[in-house]
Amino acid sequence: MNKLSVFFVLLLCITIIGCNRTSIEPQKKISKEISSEKIEDLLQQMTLKEKLTLIHASSSFTSGGIPRLNIPEISMSDGPHGVRYEHGRAWSRLENADDKATYLPTGITLASTWNKSLGLQYGRVLGSEAKERNKNIILGPGINIIRSPLNGRNFEYLSEDPYLTAQMAIGYVNGVQENGVAACAKHFVANNQETNRSNVDALVSKRALHEIYLPAFKTVVQDANVWSIMGSYNKVNGQFATHHEYLVNSILKNDWGFDGVLISDWASVKDTKEALLYGTDIEMGTELVKSFNNPDYDGFYLADPAEKMIESGEVPESVVDDKVRRILKLMMRSTVLTDYGKGERNTEEHQKTALQVAQEGIILLKNEQILPIKSAEKKTIAVIGHNAIRKFASRGGSSQVNALYEVSALEGIQKIAGDKYEIVFSEGYEPYFDENNFRKDNVQTAAQTKVNDVKVAASKKSNQKLVKDAVAIAKKADYVIFVGGWIHGFEGYPWGEGTFDSEARDKVNLKLTFGQEELIQELTKVNKNVISVLYGGSQVEMNNWLPKVKAYIHAWYPGMEGGTALAQILFGEVNPSGKLPVTFANSHNDYPSHKIGEFPGNASVDYKEDIFVGYRYFATENINVPFSFGFGLSYTNFTFSNLKTSKDKTDIIVTCDITNSGKMAGYEVLQLYINQKNPSVKRPKIELKDFEKTWLEPNQTKTISFTLKEDAFKLFNEDLNKWTLENDDYTILIGNSSTFTPLKTTIKL
Repeated sequence: MNKLSVFFVLLLCITIIGCNRTSIEPQKKISKEISSEKIEDLLQQMTLKEKLTLIHASSSFTSGGIPRLNIPEISMSDGPHGVRYEHGRAWSRLENADDKATYLPTGITLASTWNKSLGLQYGRVLGSEAKERNKNIILGPGINIIRSPLNGRNFEYLSEDPYLTAQMAIGYVNGVQENGVAACAKHFVANNQETNRSNVDALVSKRALHEIYLPAFKTVVQDANVWSIMGSYNKVNGQFATHHEYLVNSILKNDWGFDGVLISDWASVKDTKEALLYGTDIEMGTELVKSFNNPDYDGFYLADPAEKMIESGEVPESVVDDKVRRILKLMMRSTVLTDYGKGERNTEEHQKTALQVAQEGIILLKNEQILPIKSAEKKTIAVIGHNAIRKFASRGGSSQVNALYEVSALEGIQKIAGDKYEIVFSEGYEPYFDENNFRKDNVQTAAQTKVNDVKVAASKKSNQKLVKDAVAIAKKADYVIFVGGWIHGFEGYPWGEGTFDSEARDKVNLKLTFGQEELIQELTKVNKNVISVLYGGSQVEMNNWLPKVKAYIHAWYPGMEGGTALAQILFGEVNPSGKLPVTFANSHNDYPSHKIGEFPGNASVDYKEDIFVGYRYFATENINVPFSFGFGLSYTNFTFSNLKTSKDKTDIIVTCDITNSGKMAGYEVLQLYINQKNPSVKRPKIELKDFEKTWLEPNQTKTISFTLKEDAFKLFNEDLNKWTLENDDYTILIGNSSTFTPLKTTIKL
């Protein structure tokens, strides 16, 4: 791709040039229901040129309309955890816009709640705020499978497991679309690395596609009726995913019956004929741009080049008609042409949802009888670490949000415990740019320019004065709360170039940066009560510091109320209930994507690990990890008992009892896995098939019921190219993590 092409994709998401906004006037609503007759009537009135206007962008975040037929543009916006700051019609941020929004915890935090009802509440916040901002499509949820912990966008995604991803996405989609705003599930499909994402060819078996990478998309299509899907940048098995004959035409639109709109990622269309024939409905962004400030929208692949191809007879006009029908149907379904009333933004209710997701998504991973912090006398607590004061909403790539406010960890601790404890703070470390932390093969042109301007030595070391100051206050404190981990970006890098958890960048490894590991070790030398709190879209290497701290909380990026939720957990106002949606191994080299497969690829990336992603690999190979998939501690204890199974026609009904045997009320997540005894092909030792989060008072017992359809036991047979159920013995396992399943029973199918 040439420099102009790369710039075009980059400029979509960062502020580089100034522009004046041409307002997008709301159009008169012409329909309150989906009418096939109206769609056909409108279609017959359109010229070819007008049809093509509907299937490509008309500005940075709109696709075209037809004023003479009273058909408005469709207005789109990122992102998956908050409505993005306002753009003008060109590519830059609109200054002084009224675009402050609710900053929800990121996708991986939502998945860590394992609470399906919270997915619905989360989606309702996004849909209402998008509607209030006159957006017709919200570009989320992100449901790509987390294949490697190094992927820069993992913080946006939900899980390494397809079932958990799918179940959390259902509520999200339903909540958004209740408001008349289309959800847009992304990125379809196998977009599992940011390195060379625009060209890399993901080499994936059909079985891995159907068992791992496609199920969440299938679920949001068939169970949530998602109105739009975004095609990804990468190729899959040799063809670009946004216009992929097998994945889009055969699977998505034919087999699954998707009747919505496939929208390209910005500049993911690479070929006019393939885009026409293989399912791309709207092209957003293009690599063909000649001017960033005033792009030639008629020059898009699905504009003038498509017109010439159709007029020459090379491609039939009927393929455009199908796209237009889908677009008009989306318009009638959504706020484009139907009145759903007014939305709301920055309400107390939305902020409560942000808080609850953070409360249930933050995970307690280690606790040596130190948490919750409670003392009858006034103690001194040293809060140490740059991330205790850092704000995260406005960074990370296209998911950035102009948050109404954001409570930092230090602010939350001061608010919750400032009157009971003496709170002292030291920054401890400071972020600095070190180009050795980043992959050389995917540094964007703009990023390279900025890096050269910054002129920061690659060998820069941590600030020893900050370390000395931190150790000094730690010596005098009764408790130390270290707040560190990953960050989204550096000052002067608003979009995320030169950062860790960000679009267009993958991490090099999981090593703690900025001297944090050494700082933790120094703190534990002078204080025996060190509690480690890490932010970020993945874990870090743990072996050198984890044994030395008394507790470890992983906070992800917990949104605008994250500091409040964290403090409530630290001081016992909230009982932690988050569970890992991914496996926390110590090093990236432990993961099958690195140990067996490839990551990252350049021209291509071979998914040699096949279906053995995340815990499926670790469980099958009996490999111990620091923290397993599904794991998370509570301040109370739960016991499981009385497992029973029965049959209802082809369904398997599973029931069990759960008891809160501790002294504090709280949530627990029951997780149901299966194992097939003698599969015809190698199958994971365990596979998640259902889960249920439930609240229990002390000494309370509940009976939980699960219904397993036949599909839960099937595997994808590549020879037959279909799902098959094998006659065999299947073990059902229930517990509260992938490595703790005390209830087991075997059934025969």
